[in-house]
Amino acid sequence: MGSKHRIQITVNGEEYDFLVHPNKTLLDLLRYDLGLTGTKEGCDEGDCGACTVIVDGKVVTACLVLAVEVDGAIIMTIEGLHKGDSLHPIQQAFIDSGAVQCGFCKPGMNLTTKALLDENPNPSEEDIKHYLEGNLCRCTGYTKILDAVNIAIQQIK
Repeated sequence: MGSKHRIQITVNGEEYDFLVHPNKTLLDLLRYDLGLTGTKEGCDEGDCGACTVIVDGKVVTACLVLAVEVDGAIIMTIEGLHKGDSLHPIQQAFIDSGAVQCGFCKPGMNLTTKALLDENPNPSEEDIKHYLEGNLCRCTGYTKILDAVNIAIQQIK
């Protein structure tokens, strides 16, 4: 398994220091070492988006990233999106549009939407579709998800 490597990361504003095996994924570190279970384990191949997190401002699938690769990084999980008891406007938009059904894909959808709007606060419909194409949902048919992103755009402005 190899010797462990020391990494330091900031997750949702909190600093952490870990000794990790070189084959440990970011997904496993977040879920099992930090207990941040909002990051879901889906396909384990980077195709479904359930494990999406934001690393240094960019969307990544945590199942494909090794923990040693994020040494020094700033990471946001779904648990870090809201502050206190208030939902983030993106989270509220998903609720208001009816885009939340089983909820399994929502953490990844919410974080991908956040990264999109941080990068492009006024995206076109095609921009939204392109950005979200790595996130699969088996419940909504995507129309309500697109509605949610458009509501979030208006709420954040």
